[in-house]
Amino acid sequence: MIAIVDYGVGNLFSLESSFKKVGAETVVTSDKNIIESADKIVLPGVGAFADAIAKLSKDGLDAVVKAEAQKGKPLMGICLGMQMLFERSFEYGEHVGLGLLKGDVIPMKGYIDEGLKIPHIGWNKLSFVKEHPLFKNCTDGEHVYFVHSFFATDCSDSLVAVTDYGKPLTAAVAKGNIMGCQFHPEKSGDVGLKILKAFVDM
Repeated sequence: MIAIVDYGVGNLFSLESSFKKVGAETVVTSDKNIIESADKIVLPGVGAFADAIAKLSKDGLDAVVKAEAQKGKPLMGICLGMQMLFERSFEYGEHVGLGLLKGDVIPMKGYIDEGLKIPHIGWNKLSFVKEHPLFKNCTDGEHVYFVHSFFATDCSDSLVAVTDYGKPLTAAVAKGNIMGCQFHPEKSGDVGLKILKAFVDM
């Protein structure tokens, strides 16, 4: 069973529906006991980092997610959920993340070319820099759907894929049982479903 963490942020039921399409048993929950008993955990998220991490911490869900991940349970962060896996975010200030992966989250503004729109919204291709079981069914150059204004950096030890938006941006990360997608698999058609299915199969 896969626990999709419900802390008041994210497109949870679209994600749940996509997992059902690939035959997964899921539950959308904020119950610590259910998260602890789950086989795998998904940390979704949209919106502002500071607000999201505060909501996750409010009922101690941050500690549960960290503890279960540190035990070796597969954990996947999606979009803002991926960003929260890192040490810090510089989204309108400086905020402490879960620290499960090394790296920071910084603004695209000032990094990408001025002529490109922020947020980065739309389909972009994946370019893989290393292999990981989460992407065992994917090939280089497949397209996925992004919506973001910030991106992970200084994360070379977990970097799995980048996407090009004027300059390379972190698209996916993974280190052992901890993994993340900056894009939305649940909005990425067949490619996204292949990624979710690989997570289910772990």
